[in-house]
Amino acid sequence: MAKDIIARCEAKGLRMTGQRRVVARVIGEAEDHPDVEELYTRASGIDPRISLATVYRSVKLFEEAGILERLEFGDGRARYEDAERDHHDHLIDMHSGEVIEFVDPEIEALQERIAARLGYHLKGHRLELYGVPVKPKST
Repeated sequence: MAKDIIARCEAKGLRMTGQRRVVARVIGEAEDHPDVEELYTRASGIDPRISLATVYRSVKLFEEAGILERLEFGDGRARYEDAERDHHDHLIDMHSGEVIEFVDPEIEALQERIAARLGYHLKGHRLELYGVPVKPKST
């Protein structure tokens, strides 16, 4: 996935320095939704010379180029994921901050029906659910 991000950056004419390649690699390998500070921690583990400012600038550049998608889950931190990942929705645990990705065909079909009923052809959507774990009832 990291090579794919680098290739897309190059295809868009972005100058890919060694440190930008490290940031792209970290993003491509992420299975979660890291914020810039977490990306910095991971990137500096690969290249200790990389600065937090470089990570911020790289993320901004990648976002503006449509390589990254910025996500905000109500915790005050912008998080990021590859903009070309397969479609999925998010369930955010409001206690732990854990982000659970899911796809539900019934939800997808419902959204299409709603758009059609309102006279639209759906081109995309973002669904974020916020919840707290259900505690099992004591017996």
